[in-house]
Formats: sequence, C-alpha cells, structure tokens
Amino acid sequence: MAGGGFAVVGPVTGINNGKITLSVVITCIVAASCGLIFGYDIGISGGVTTMPPFLRKFFPSILRKESGTKPNIYCVYDSQLLTLFTSSLYLAGLAASLVAGRLTKILGRRNIMLLGGSTFLVGAALNGGAVNIAMLILGRILLGFGVGFTNQSAPIYLSEVAPPKWRGAFNTGFQFFIGIGVLAANCINYATSKHKHGWRISLGLAIVPAAIMTFGAIFISDSPSSLVERNKLEQAKKALIHIRGKDTDIEPELALLIKNSEIAKAINEEPFRIIFQRQYRPQLVIGMIAIPFFQQVTGINIIAFYAPVLFQSVGFGNDSALIAAIILGMVNIVSILVSSYAVDRYGRRILFLQGGIQMFITQVGVAIVLALTTGTDGTKHITKGYAILVLVLMCFYAAGFGWSWGPLSWLVPSEIYPLKIRPIGQSMGVGMNFATTFVLSQTFLSMLCHFKYGTFLFYGGWIFAMTIFVALFLPETKGLPLDMVHTVWEKHWYWRRFVQSKPEDTINHEY
Repeated sequence: MAGGGFAVVGPVTGINNGKITLSVVITCIVAASCGLIFGYDIGISGGVTTMPPFLRKFFPSILRKESGTKPNIYCVYDSQLLTLFTSSLYLAGLAASLVAGRLTKILGRRNIMLLGGSTFLVGAALNGGAVNIAMLILGRILLGFGVGFTNQSAPIYLSEVAPPKWRGAFNTGFQFFIGIGVLAANCINYATSKHKHGWRISLGLAIVPAAIMTFGAIFISDSPSSLVERNKLEQAKKALIHIRGKDTDIEPELALLIKNSEIAKAINEEPFRIIFQRQYRPQLVIGMIAIPFFQQVTGINIIAFYAPVLFQSVGFGNDSALIAAIILGMVNIVSILVSSYAVDRYGRRILFLQGGIQMFITQVGVAIVLALTTGTDGTKHITKGYAILVLVLMCFYAAGFGWSWGPLSWLVPSEIYPLKIRPIGQSMGVGMNFATTFVLSQTFLSMLCHFKYGTFLFYGGWIFAMTIFVALFLPETKGLPLDMVHTVWEKHWYWRRFVQSKPEDTINHEY
C-alpha cells in the first residue's frame, strides 16, 4: 500500500523503551514550555492590532479606512506596515534558526533554549516600552531571534529525552504550550482592550512566559545525546540516570549513544553537505521542506495572528472578535490533548490524514459561507447567525489542526534525522517554517483584500495537496527508537530507491 504504515520494530534489548519517571516528566514539561513564548506572540499580535490606541499611535491610516462610509470588510486592515509588525519576527526567526544548528552542536540544546528565552525577554521589554515604529520592529526582531533558537532546540531535546514508546506524547507538549500561550494572550488582549495603554500591557507581559521558560531551563540538564556529542560522558551518564531512574540499567543506552556519536564524528564531512546526499533524500524532502512548509500553508498561524482582525472583518464587534479568538484557542488546546493521547496509540499517519480531511472541508465551508453572505465585492453586511457559523467552522478547523499538523509538524522532523545531521536538519526545517510564515503573514491581509473568500480556498487547496502527500510519502514512525527510524525508509515503496542500509547506519543492538 502506498506509504502505508509498517510494523514497529520491538524495543531495543536492555534499553528503557517505555518507562516514565517523574524526572523525565518534569524535564520534558520544562523543555516544552519553550512553546509558551512562540504561542504568546502568535496570540498577542492579532489582538493588539485591533486596539484603537495602538493603531492611533502607529498605524493611523487603518483607523481612517475603518471610519469610511462603506468600507470593504476584507480590506480595512490591508497595510504593509502593519503586516511588517507581525512578520518581522519570522524573518529574524529564520536567521536565528539557521545559526542555531551550529550553536546547538557547540553549546548544547539546553543552552540554546536559555539563549532564546533571554533574547525574547529583552525584545518583550522593548515592545512594551515602544515609542515609535523603529523601536517596535526592533523588539519584534529580538523576539524572532528568541523563538528561532527555542523552536530549533526544544523539539530535538524532547525527542532525545523522552522514552521511545511515548515520544509522540511528550513531544506534543511543545505544541500544547504553544496553544496555552495563544490562549493566554487572547485572554490578556480581551482584558486590556479597553485600557488606554492596554497594548503596552499585552506586549510587555510577554516577559512572563519568557521568564518562566528561561528560569525553568536553568534547572534541567542537557539531553544525553547532546552531552555525548560534546564528549561530556560523565554528565551524560548522570543525565540518563536522572531521567530513566536509578533502578534502570542505563549502560546499554549510553553505549548506543556513544557508538552513534563516534560514527557521526568518523564521517569527517560538513553536515550541511551530508544532508544533500542521496541516502538522506527522505529526511531532506519530508523533514526540511514538505512538513514545515505544509504546516504553514494550512493557514493556521495566519488565522491565529489575525483571528480578532478576521472575526471583526466578518461581522463581530471588537469584544466579540476577541472572545471568538479565545474560543478558537480553547478548542486548539483540547485538540492537542487528543493528539497526546492518540499519537503513540494510533500513529502519526492516521492523525495527519484525518486532520487534513477535516481542515479541507472546513476551509471550503468558510469560503462558501462568506461568498454567499458578503458577495464577491465584500461590501454586504454579514448577519450575526452567519458570523457564528464561520466561528463554528473555524473551531472544527482548529481542532483538526490541533490533533494533526500542529504537534506532528514538530514531532516527525525531530525524530527522523540520524544524529550526525539532526541539529542542521532541524535548523533547516525551522528555517523553512519561518520563511513560509514570513511570506504568508506579510501577504495575508493583502490577499484577504484581493482574493476575499477565495483566500480560504487557497489554503484549502494546499491542505488537499498535503493530505495526498502524507498518504503517499510519509511512513509510520510510531514507537521506533530514534536510531531505528532509518529502517522505515528502506521498506517504503518510494524512498527505498534512495536509501540502502550502510554499516554506519546499522547499529548492533545486542548488549
């Protein structure tokens, strides 16, 4: 069957495959909390851009457009300067993520998380105290460097630390905290929307999630894989004992990590060049290009950025639009919990496929409702009933994303790379994610103005394409230890022509 799932290889002898300790839970919660800063920023941006005091100070042209006699509902917020406020973060994140691959190898996963949290904290302080556009954009750029570093290091850290049997559930914690950040930001936007300096409070409070994750990261050790890679074997042994439990024999896992590291170092070649070799074509196409790109062309982050703007555009008042964004955030969090439960029981592929179908149907549904109610020119007034129907459809859309492309887009790339290309592979994937997000966030409001309801058909078309891609080209990786994931490519109907088992990719697991 094209791209079908494969039988899961049994647990490696002597290696803890499924035991969950309190230490590993705490460690993974702290690492996953890096998603807080990314989620908070996604949620805060759209709400702040609907606050009149913020618009009056930085983007007065939008208020003038809004007070027009008969404004086009799709075009009120069409401003390249306004979208630059949102999208500048993702351009900086792109640059940071590409640098982070090399820095992670030198400094370790945990230290990059610390660096990211500290940088984000400074950017949040600048944004809260901004007095002009230049200061606002500079703060956004520092926020971008922060999320670029953490988005590169945290998913890898989670995959390396979590027990293989439950790697999916632990890794979805990153997306869960992104969802918590979005929801918290939407609630704060609602609470501060009537305050004269509400936008300053909303932007400045980004220091809170940054402080939480940075402070937490101080008290966790680096991942054993990263410590071994940097020749800190004693620390790696202590880290393994800490997360696997004192009564667990960690020697087989430590020996495997050391052997993997030695193999990676023996190949004295630049990882950036290795990754383009034919045998790593599956990882290049799936982990660095397809999944990060497809995650963004679902349209989810654009809708999260601009949810209040979008709901205002389709008939909600300012308060109602913020409440609708909160509802969307709550649906997203619940759906991520569904993913945490299902991902290691039913696999990655089934969630990708089901979520893709659900998102496609809802995007087409939104386009049809808007086409029938607002007209092709977007000047007709949408009734409250139809506005609520749009919200319901968007909730089903957010749920589909929350248990599929949301968490799995961080999980799958972080588990398919062999050690020798893992940091650079994750960096390039996160870079692709940020590059796509930058382009989409910079063009969304203009696209909404010109394409109108067709914008949702645009995203629906991409969702259809990515669902077909998953069905054909993504094998199942559920339950596999990281060092065994390469076996799925050898059995896949398409990727096996690129991959052949080599001595450096085959580890002797008999201890």
